[in-house]
Amino acid sequence: MMPERPDAPLTVALDGTPLLGVPTGVGVFTSDLLEALASRGDLSVSSFAVSWRRREQLADAVPDGVRTDQGAMPARPLTWLWSHSNVLTAERFIGPVDVVHGTNFTVPPTRRAGRVVTVHDLTCVRYPELCQSDTLRYPALIARAIKGGAIVHTPSAFVADEVREHFRVKRDQVVPVHSGIPVLPEPDREAAAAIIDPRRPYVLSIGTAEPRKDLPGLVAAFDAAAAIDPELTLVLVGPPGWGSAAVDEAIENATARSRIVTAGFVSDGALSALLSGARLLAYPSVYEGFGFPPLQAMARGIPVVTTAVGSLKEIAGGAAAFVPVGDVDALAEQLVELSSDEARRSILITAGLARANDFTWEATATGLVNLYRRSRQR
Repeated sequence: MMPERPDAPLTVALDGTPLLGVPTGVGVFTSDLLEALASRGDLSVSSFAVSWRRREQLADAVPDGVRTDQGAMPARPLTWLWSHSNVLTAERFIGPVDVVHGTNFTVPPTRRAGRVVTVHDLTCVRYPELCQSDTLRYPALIARAIKGGAIVHTPSAFVADEVREHFRVKRDQVVPVHSGIPVLPEPDREAAAAIIDPRRPYVLSIGTAEPRKDLPGLVAAFDAAAAIDPELTLVLVGPPGWGSAAVDEAIENATARSRIVTAGFVSDGALSALLSGARLLAYPSVYEGFGFPPLQAMARGIPVVTTAVGSLKEIAGGAAAFVPVGDVDALAEQLVELSSDEARRSILITAGLARANDFTWEATATGLVNLYRRSRQR
């Protein structure tokens, strides 16, 4: 494929489907990446939605400067077709572009455009029992994209190594580029105060109620910590998911259940305020490909305790307290220590603020533009 003219803006189309519906980590990644890409002078950016009914919502979900002209793209038939054939290419629906970026594990086939696909993690391979049926289709879609020559982008070196190992792909076809830290608005303290009295010390948890987040284990650890610290409260923020029943059961069985607040999905302003007011963030995931909340907390000067798994050690570096997966006693000990030990808190706050400075969306955009240009040469 011939390289584009040096003075011509690269035309890039990104899958904006994750922007529709309840926001998730992939939706945050897509939104903030589009914002960073749209601000560059060397790109012409558009977005498309693989959705029959909701595609009209995309124009209101993308940043200024991102085009959303497209034909109707029904999700189920196209996803099935793209798993088996290259008959209907992306250009059929979005017109000619230089590069198509699949932001959520799959990228449509193209006639001439370069292709980049983001693989956020390999939960679907490592922990299929923690996944829903639609997620279990990802491995076949990833394999097809790799076979078709797409460049695989991952948010961490950890996931890049997993992809290379599992799919037996050449090293230079899988490239890690760290994400930035999600941008939050000014704190909405009134909304946060409706959830928790800001004068009370609280542990904050952010994440969908899915098994991978081990929220039942966090509830059990908090219950043990609450017996030591009579003031400490736990605030669980995040939409319900296929692990909600287990979380509800854990709360019902907790002695300190009256000090556990389930906030559900909250506005960005409320989340901003809850982050700023938290005593610490607890993020005891079983597996992570990146992990936005620890970095968001660090950027606000909030200590973090998380698990020493997946990408979390890579992302947090030495700026967090780490516990083994599923170790309720170790997590409880850290909840107590990080809420009360001012010297330890100060060390982690200082380290966290420095670590957060390493993650910007400008750097993410630059790294991905390099991949876009490389994909044009394949």
